[in-house]
Amino acid sequence: MSEESDWKQKYLNDPRTNEELVDLALKEEDGDARWDLVTILIHRDPQKIFETAKHLCESKSSNEIKLGADLLGQLSKPDNVFHEESLSILFRIVDEETDANVLQSATVALGHLDNIRAVEHLVKLKNHPSEDVRHGVVFGLLTYEDERAIAALIELSKDEDDDVRSWATFGLGTQIDTDTPEIRDTLFARVEEGGDDNKDEIRGEAFVGLARRGDKRVIEPLLKELTSDSVGKLAVEAAKEIADSRLLPALLSLKEWWDVDKELLDEAILACQSESKAESN
Repeated sequence: MSEESDWKQKYLNDPRTNEELVDLALKEEDGDARWDLVTILIHRDPQKIFETAKHLCESKSSNEIKLGADLLGQLSKPDNVFHEESLSILFRIVDEETDANVLQSATVALGHLDNIRAVEHLVKLKNHPSEDVRHGVVFGLLTYEDERAIAALIELSKDEDDDVRSWATFGLGTQIDTDTPEIRDTLFARVEEGGDDNKDEIRGEAFVGLARRGDKRVIEPLLKELTSDSVGKLAVEAAKEIADSRLLPALLSLKEWWDVDKELLDEAILACQSESKAESN
């Protein structure tokens, strides 16, 4: 059976009714299994699922509101007829609900809906005591070239939670093109991260963000990273972006053993070689 057939069998040809799927999703404790049920639902009749989600969001049960928000986030994309009403529902939830699980789903849903009006509602939760809510806020704020969103991401890039800090650094580094001294200094501060996989990723996102902005302060720590025993993909991507000839020897040495992404490594070498030739001419 092909992957497409497997997918259709799992999501499109499921014999259970909408009511059965909703009931199962509300009872399901395993996150992946619950999302399988949500995926089946959002591939049903859009109008019926929207009405179901709307009804769930009007409930007094936090579990039902959470499921309703999850459905709206997956169903109500910016170009469909449910977008405006979905925004209104989610804005109310974010402004009025207190349950952290509900707020996490609603903030993530607003991220999927991709509407600038969400920013003013999301930034109010940037200091929420739950790291899951703060993570949802970061996701909701990604890609906005908006002063309020950027200020919140700068603050959240210093969060005590590694995942929140990583996503905020990713948002500042590569999801926007805004270039200010404050953003650069924030990213450079994250270059000091290290010690485990999460912090290595944060440092890598900072490398790329600085390299994209042509900040030469990244060269020395990046060179140290490229000559270490464990070199991440983001470091090589940053080398490609900054295209500095000083990185060329380290990149050429990586050819002997680094097999994470050989095509990316070749591209980084070519970029730095081109810069080296330009400097010699």
